[in-house]
Amino acid sequence: MKPLFFRFKRGLLFVAAVALALAMTGTASAAPRTSDLWWLPDVASRSGEKIDQLLYAIFYLTAAVFILTQIVYVYFLIKYRARKGVKATYSHGNNRLEFIWTVIPTAIFISLWGYGNHLWWDVIHAEPPADTLEVAITAYQFAFSFQYPGADKKLGRTDVKLLSNDNLFGNDKDDPDSKDNFTSPNLELPVDKPVRIRLNSKDVIHAFYVPEFRIYQDAVPGRTIDWVWFVPTKLGSFQLACNQLCGSGHYNMKAQIQVVSQEEFDKWYKEKTAAVALSNSSDRAYVRNP
Repeated sequence: MKPLFFRFKRGLLFVAAVALALAMTGTASAAPRTSDLWWLPDVASRSGEKIDQLLYAIFYLTAAVFILTQIVYVYFLIKYRARKGVKATYSHGNNRLEFIWTVIPTAIFISLWGYGNHLWWDVIHAEPPADTLEVAITAYQFAFSFQYPGADKKLGRTDVKLLSNDNLFGNDKDDPDSKDNFTSPNLELPVDKPVRIRLNSKDVIHAFYVPEFRIYQDAVPGRTIDWVWFVPTKLGSFQLACNQLCGSGHYNMKAQIQVVSQEEFDKWYKEKTAAVALSNSSDRAYVRNP
């Protein structure tokens, strides 16, 4: 028994050392948290507020059940403790009580499933408003690229078969709606305005993950994910991260999200579209006068 005990002890020490190493290195490149270190980051989207409501409901329900069961547990430990002169008696159980404590958890789980399913469709799959800003996002090893519609407010047709190093968004170059699109190194968004993302992956499975927005969506090669939309509700800078192990550079695959006022976004957007229009006119002039 002694050698077995020491092997078990060494195994525990090894597991503890591995866990400590992962804890020290796993967050080495993550964005620093300055608030709510032991809980969720501040929510910054309208849909995220609904998700938090479900999360808190589950948390408080679980806490209440835990406290109640521990009270009952301690009560039975004391009431039915071993005492001299008192013999233990056998109890077959109570069918009515067993039925009740089976039905109640079942009803709770079904209710949570129904509410969660409703929330999933309401948050993710509901049709966004007509004035929604659409942004194309392509994930690749190991970065994100963002494309905005030009002055016509249309991204144009895309096809995952057209994705390449020279065409990161799979644009159909014969579609005039895509000729005035422009790219940005950061995801610039107006506050309190619906945003819909058109998500692609050029190589392997990546993820669109923003904790403050409570959004997580995988980007799958060969598919265009175009049903995710949200409404940013707070000004500030946030981090987009890949949450799928996508290769050696995964640890550093991230991008900056800047949520600004509508006026500031309109100014930025006007400058970008004007630069694209000037570039397109210069190209046409060059073609006419080689």
